[in-house]
Amino acid sequence: MYLNEHLFVDFLNTKEILWVGINFSKAKFTRSGFALTQEEMHRLLHEWNMLILNDQKKYDVRMSFRKPVMQYDLSVVTKLNKSVKINDILTNYVSVNDLFSDDQICEYVSTLNFPTSMKYALTFIVESFNASVKSAAIWVVLVATDIQEVVLCEKFLKKPAGIGIRNYWARTIYNVFYDIQSQSFIRWESMVGLGQI
Repeated sequence: MYLNEHLFVDFLNTKEILWVGINFSKAKFTRSGFALTQEEMHRLLHEWNMLILNDQKKYDVRMSFRKPVMQYDLSVVTKLNKSVKINDILTNYVSVNDLFSDDQICEYVSTLNFPTSMKYALTFIVESFNASVKSAAIWVVLVATDIQEVVLCEKFLKKPAGIGIRNYWARTIYNVFYDIQSQSFIRWESMVGLGQI
């Protein structure tokens, strides 16, 4: 993982966070488990993003990141996700949980122009949905929008669950939020000397 301690301490002292969505532009899905058309794939990418806006109590950005104020701007991620081609995202390769390093994700994020309506923006970058081993690899990335610099970058591996392809993989997104709320945020605070006793 990557953590800019100085920027993270500043982030802890702010009350607001901007949610910019779930980015699938670098994702790989195992071909088995995703027999989808281009249209079906785009609909799913949109629906997974809408879950966070439509069920904010379940997918709780505010609680997970300890911020009383949350706004959202999905414009950048929506454009990126619409560019995803079904033939590019699907793969027969089973070991798709180690496609990117921290440095590669940080370098990719530096090429994006995040909205600057709030000082800090949060995005999830999906690395893979792997139906073969029932695992999702999702990067949590926090960005300082005024300088377009990564504050935090960490990959989470989570198991899917549920009925239907949308809900099955949505569980992994929920599990990331739950992990951050219950464990990881406290761990991040402790890394900058502000852990709870």
